[in-house]
Amino acid sequence: LYFSAQDGILLFYHIRDLQYEMKVCADISQPISSLIFSPDYASLLLVTDQGLVYSYKPAHSGEAVKLLDTCSTCFLAADFLTPGNKYCVSVTISGEVQVWFLEDGTCLGKLNLDIEVHIT
Repeated sequence: LYFSAQDGILLFYHIRDLQYEMKVCADISQPISSLIFSPDYASLLLVTDQGLVYSYKPAHSGEAVKLLDTCSTCFLAADFLTPGNKYCVSVTISGEVQVWFLEDGTCLGKLNLDIEVHIT
């Protein structure tokens, strides 16, 4: 079980029967708004409401790597664009949808929906 609280620390709970072990995986020093696994479960996106997206690879147990900075204070969400885990899509509250290449953080395209977006 991967978990993050408002302190920006990614935690892993290994649960077996009635026992558990907690491990600190990464500290990005910014509140994490969502955690999204890639379709193959090889990468975990850590998304902040300030527009930063980090990647954490559970099998490698390294630090979280900053993939991109959307520079948006109205950033709402991001997710992998399937199939694969090379691209992600993000959306802002103002309705701007962007597609990103995750290897170098290049924005590949934008679309403005001209409508305010909410997640329910």
